[in-house]
Amino acid sequence: MGKLIKNHWARLIVLTASVYQVAASIEGFFWPKIFWDFLTKNLDMAVKPVPALQIINLLLGIIGIAWEWPLKFIAGSMFHRSIEARLVVYPLSILAALLLYQGTNAGLYYIIGVVVYFWAYSDGEVVCEPWKLPERVRGAR
Repeated sequence: MGKLIKNHWARLIVLTASVYQVAASIEGFFWPKIFWDFLTKNLDMAVKPVPALQIINLLLGIIGIAWEWPLKFIAGSMFHRSIEARLVVYPLSILAALLLYQGTNAGLYYIIGVVVYFWAYSDGEVVCEPWKLPERVRGAR
């Protein structure tokens, strides 16, 4: 049997979460709601009258899609190959998605994706271009 390439798996999970986050932010423009409004009404200013949280979610979702499904000039760049950068940026996406009522599922998918990316980072995996196998280091088994 083959070996599981965890960063590819995490890439697909985060790509799904990013698409879901974009869809949730667009829905949030029509039906603005904070997920935590049953506890406090203080956060309602983030979604109405100015849709700040929806815009943040839209931008973070587009960044996630662009990062995980890269164009030719992004693929293979240092920014694209960095798992560490993903482990820094995606928690911000998690926070934004979990605050918006429509984005809670995207936030949960992001959490799973970040855990898998951390697992891949802990195992020493490297990110290569999408749908390619990483090159073996000479002398390694």
